[in-house]
Amino acid sequence: MALSILAGRDRISLENGFDLRLLSALEILQARREGETLSGDGGERALCSNACLLARALERTEDRTPVFRDGREVLAGLTVAEISALAARWSTFSRESDPGPELDGETLEMVKKNSAGTLASGCAGGC
Repeated sequence: MALSILAGRDRISLENGFDLRLLSALEILQARREGETLSGDGGERALCSNACLLARALERTEDRTPVFRDGREVLAGLTVAEISALAARWSTFSRESDPGPELDGETLEMVKKNSAGTLASGCAGGC
């Protein structure tokens, strides 16, 4: 994911050679779908969803490559406590990085100004 226009940072270091990065809305939806499939009857949905989220969010610091291929690999490689702790850390980071509706008026105006696209005419530069 490219740096969010609202987030102050898009990744945090875990200080052990790994980072957690913010995920796009599409990546979150994909993780949820994968988690539903992995959990089958839904009995372990939260654990499976967190594992699938971490498969996308946990990367090596050095080259920013994923540590795990998918949620199943996370489940096989980490304990329940590790998955829960990392998912909680990611959730806190995501909330802190995404200011959402609590932006003050001045900050909101700055974001709108910096994210506004240029107006395009219908004449493809020939006018």
